Amino acid sequence: MNVVFLPEVRTYMRNLVTTLYEKGYFGFQDSSRKYVIELHNDIITYLPIHPSKPAPKYFEKYGKDLKYAVFKKSKHTQWYVFFKIYKVKGEIIYQIRYISNNHLIAQYL
Repeated sequence: MNVVFLPEVRTYMRNLVTTLYEKGYFGFQDSSRKYVIELHNDIITYLPIHPSKPAPKYFEKYGKDLKYAVFKKSKHTQWYVFFKIYKVKGEIIYQIRYISNNHLIAQYL
């Protein structure tokens, strides 16, 4: 089993550290960085065993037949991870194609 992030998702995660800090969600950039690292690690560790659902049609712009899983990080914030599953030479690959949170995309779910 392997979890891989598309380059644009990796870029989003790197930029998320600065965004969360600049918007005042965290008082220190180190706290923001720790939060994003924990999110990343949660995805890698738990995505294969996390419940998932078929993604609504709205998200087909990120790929056909996507699934999504929800990662709750606080009382107010859930992260939605959209992915495809591939089997390559007997290994299952989870390809992360898009990530966002309930504050931005809840109306589409």
